[in-house]
Amino acid sequence: MLISMNAITLRSLRSCPTLYSQIDRISSIRRKMRETLLISAKSQSKSEISSEESNRGGGADDSNKVLRVFERKRRRPKWVVEEHKVQALPDIEEFAYGKVNGSAKRGRLKAAYSITPVGNEDNSSSTPEVDQPANWKEVLDGIRKMRSFEDAPVDSMGCEKAGSSLPPKERRFAVLVSSLLSSQTKDGVTHGKSLGATQRLHQNGMLAPDVIENVDEETIKKLIYPVGFYTRKACNMKKIAKICLKKYGGDIPSTLEELLLLPGIGPKMAHLVMNVAWNNVQGICVDTHVHRICNRLRWVSKPGTGKETSSPEETRKSLQLWLPKAEWVAINPLLVGFGQTVCTPLRPRCEMCSINHLCPSAFKETSSPVSRTKKAGRVKGSD
Repeated sequence: MLISMNAITLRSLRSCPTLYSQIDRISSIRRKMRETLLISAKSQSKSEISSEESNRGGGADDSNKVLRVFERKRRRPKWVVEEHKVQALPDIEEFAYGKVNGSAKRGRLKAAYSITPVGNEDNSSSTPEVDQPANWKEVLDGIRKMRSFEDAPVDSMGCEKAGSSLPPKERRFAVLVSSLLSSQTKDGVTHGKSLGATQRLHQNGMLAPDVIENVDEETIKKLIYPVGFYTRKACNMKKIAKICLKKYGGDIPSTLEELLLLPGIGPKMAHLVMNVAWNNVQGICVDTHVHRICNRLRWVSKPGTGKETSSPEETRKSLQLWLPKAEWVAINPLLVGFGQTVCTPLRPRCEMCSINHLCPSAFKETSSPVSRTKKAGRVKGSD
């Protein structure tokens, strides 16, 4: 119907030529107006561009003009998962001290304990900074008597036995390597009566920094296996040998701060090396045995809390506040041997301990949770 009406209208307009010509004239005027507006808009945009170019460069040739293209930056979708940054592995001693600071997300992981520079510790005064534990002298004498009746692995396999036949310079490096290997490893594996890891290195002439630097890492791994973390320790041995050759002429660092900068060397090792290699008592050497026994005896605590210390480094600082400096060297082998024979980590032999009446933890850890569970299971099974 609409098509037929348009056809009728078109025929009627053509039948009236005057009206048709006027309509055609109006449509042509509209087309010209549109063209005029487009031409003026283009000329205006060109003038604006030329004015910007004159303000920037002023009279530059067309050949020097640079076409700038601006691309809209795409937004990153929220569902894209960022790649995880690979962090450095923690030092071997950090496994012994347990916790790692949660803020150590950038760069290298840091240990949970803080190291107080030795230069800032006032160890010259014989007056204790805190109250000494009750009966501590009687307890120490009792431990000495028990230790005199029974030998412990530490008496014949300690790091101080490493390289005893070598010249002083070579012996110091042997003590450093031996202390590195002893971390998280039983004394029998590191310094066995037959052939421990240190003895195997000595037999192959590999207790010298120049030899260790030139030998391949796989050879070191085979010689020190099965010490704990032997792969990481072999890598650290190579790094330590290179540092000692480059900075100390084949010798080892003579300060606690420089020893702590070596890869894989923590506070316990550094104090041990200072005591044995340099005969320089900078602090108490606290390992897992000393840490455990001091807490069982309530000799140490966290400052201001009275709670047990959570790391050997905290134990060292707390113990040094009251223990006389004359006991700092002897306390380590004394308590280590006591921990290996009597005050063991699991099922301590409190019934044979002569100071159990002075120990606040006596008979409270007579059996481990695993053994109690097994015993309960056997009782249920017999029912």
